[in-house]
Amino acid sequence: MMYRASRPIVVLVLVLVLAGCAGRAMVALVPGALGIGQSETVLVASTRVFEDGDWGTERLEGLSFVSFDVNIPPDREPGQVEPVRDRRTPDPATNFLVTRAEALDGASTFRAALQRELATRPSDQREVMVFVHGFNNTFADGLYRTAQIRHDFQIPGVAVHYAWPSAGNALGYAYDRDSALFARDGLETLLREITASGSNRIVLVAHSLGSSVTMEALRQLRIAGRDDVLNRISGVILMSPDLDVDLFRSQAMRIDPLPQPFVIFTSQRDRALRISAAITGQRSRLGNIGTVDDVADLNVTLIDISEFRGGARDGLNHFAAATSPAMIQLLQQVAAVDISLQRDATQNLGILPGTVLTVRNATQIFLQPLTQP
Repeated sequence: MMYRASRPIVVLVLVLVLAGCAGRAMVALVPGALGIGQSETVLVASTRVFEDGDWGTERLEGLSFVSFDVNIPPDREPGQVEPVRDRRTPDPATNFLVTRAEALDGASTFRAALQRELATRPSDQREVMVFVHGFNNTFADGLYRTAQIRHDFQIPGVAVHYAWPSAGNALGYAYDRDSALFARDGLETLLREITASGSNRIVLVAHSLGSSVTMEALRQLRIAGRDDVLNRISGVILMSPDLDVDLFRSQAMRIDPLPQPFVIFTSQRDRALRISAAITGQRSRLGNIGTVDDVADLNVTLIDISEFRGGARDGLNHFAAATSPAMIQLLQQVAAVDISLQRDATQNLGILPGTVLTVRNATQIFLQPLTQP
């Protein structure tokens, strides 16, 4: 049954989203922090306008490129990202910081930087992980989360972040949904540039509204006949996708065949997606569907992580796949899981603690923590 949420309720639930999301992170350049924690290099392609010394919310036509070294502080739990909120008091022991930032002059310079990074890896690890952030993210939120995922899950290869112009504001949901459509061209261009750099494989990881950006970019590549790019994509992971199920089905059928493996993390505990569904007058979004039936004809793997709680700053359980210490512990300890997705996801994930259900072309896995949360 479709229904409308009244304006006061919409405002209330969006304020609740703000309370559950990370605070307003900022990029803090502290070269002296080098060596205090562990360093992760992250290449960034952005459709945000850079002005007044920071990346804001305005939309940029085309792409800008930057290379960062991000300090992973030693005093933290897996999944935790504690950003700097006041540049006057950064703490390299607890805060994610930038120790180096270098603007890259155009696509050719980006490709050269990526090629240098790939050349430092063994030949079987010359892949690229592209992270696409979600709703209500500042530039720093996405940058630090990319470094955290790369570090905590020990993903081989090079980390690349696609920073699309989120309003970074809980009341900016409509702006972000429009920006997600605006940003699809930039992600398509980025994937073409990564392919041109000579990367062996590309793994796409998207969160929340970033899943919409990702599906639209893949759809455009298929329509444009860019099989050379699509064939380099060796895995897609959608974490808590804030996507209409019917829209996802339409996108997937146009992309067909989907890159494999195609993994969707879902959770019945995701309160942010309940709010999104209520605002749009639906029962659920793709990231909190309870049954595989709605996507059973698609070649996808649903991983239900309802038994896992998000980390300390994930009060709405909207990013438990990356913030839950128990989830990270599970994926680190089970050696059969190849998080770089070089092997068959259904086969590997099927031996994790939990229940496996196969319906037609789709597989649903209900994961259980190694220890109860």
